[in-house]
Amino acid sequence: MNILLCPLSDGGYLYPAIAVGRELARRGHAVRVLGRASAAPVAAHAELPFVRAEDHDGQGGYSVAQWRDGGPAQYRASLRAARLTAADVVVTSVLCHGALLAAEALGVPAIVLGLSVHLWDYHSGGVDEPQPATSRRTRTREMLQYYHELRAEIGLTPRSDAWPSTPLFGAGLLLRGHPSFEYPGAVLPEGVRHVGPMPWEPPADPATVAALQEHLDRVGKPIVYVHLGRFFGGRTQWPRLSAAFTGGPYQAVVEQGRSTSPAPAPEADILLVRKRWMGPLIDRAGLVLSSGTSAPVLAALLRGRPLGVSPNGSEQPVLAAACVRAGVGAYVTDDPGADHETVLRSAWRDDAMRERARVLGRLLAGAEGAARAADIVERTVSPSTPVRRDVPVDGLAVGHHERS
Repeated sequence: MNILLCPLSDGGYLYPAIAVGRELARRGHAVRVLGRASAAPVAAHAELPFVRAEDHDGQGGYSVAQWRDGGPAQYRASLRAARLTAADVVVTSVLCHGALLAAEALGVPAIVLGLSVHLWDYHSGGVDEPQPATSRRTRTREMLQYYHELRAEIGLTPRSDAWPSTPLFGAGLLLRGHPSFEYPGAVLPEGVRHVGPMPWEPPADPATVAALQEHLDRVGKPIVYVHLGRFFGGRTQWPRLSAAFTGGPYQAVVEQGRSTSPAPAPEADILLVRKRWMGPLIDRAGLVLSSGTSAPVLAALLRGRPLGVSPNGSEQPVLAAACVRAGVGAYVTDDPGADHETVLRSAWRDDAMRERARVLGRLLAGAEGAARAADIVERTVSPSTPVRRDVPVDGLAVGHHERS
């Protein structure tokens, strides 16, 4: 079976796809990764063949920061790469509407790798769920509107469902968290399921890890790992972080993530990093502070670390609320005037929360998410389904060919 991975090229989306791709390659399937050029070294670490989106008119199509504007480029590159590799199935990310439409145009199924929680409307239940600034209904309506606008922009006719699911789900939407993350009593839509984490990250350079550990040992304080997400126009977290780690009992390793303009106070016990990996640093930490994005939340729980969450936009309020409900995390205010040292001490010393994090981490690890996702990919593909190769791109049609 030929499989094209075309996730967003940012680590939080790329790495889970790599994990599934490696499992499928281990099973004997031909797996290729499509992404922007910066993702090539990651694919090389994973020992998976790489296809540059830029070589297929896909500039700007695989960045989460450009997920809306990059839709047409993503469609063009996904379509061309799927034809080039004779893909039997496309494995992509949420927000990759261009890849979904390319798969539909070619008549091949698309499996969507989601986040840790479901972000859109439930099938039923959850009516009393407290809503963040953007409700599930609003988020679903806006996503579907963009999806239909994109298909009109690239010249596709109005959709007729090839698979019995919402268009955003493809042939299946696989969530990386645990069912306990969903609001109590809520029922997921058909085609949406939790399979568990799909953990993988590029290996850390031992010399780099040793140098970081030497610095942390020299400071000598207990370590808090901090992973910053996008601010979405909200207040910067740097005043809070500087206050929390200046003159107190803890030191911080702060991964900038997708945040900009780092501004730690000179006297703060903060080690600022930007790495492709986080595992070795979380291993050294006793607590993880996160805005509530999937990658650091899952990495923390898989290692049994409790969480402090300070959400802003996108998935962050939904996942942060899920962590608090599950008892594995506590809210950390972003008020610069708050007593942040007391907040840290309280979270660090909460033995019950730490034990719940260990228990949930064991459940997540036992799910074997990459293997379950690979099972679903294999079951989704029908070897007798013909692939349409005559789909025009920019007015150019290619010859018809059916997969044998």
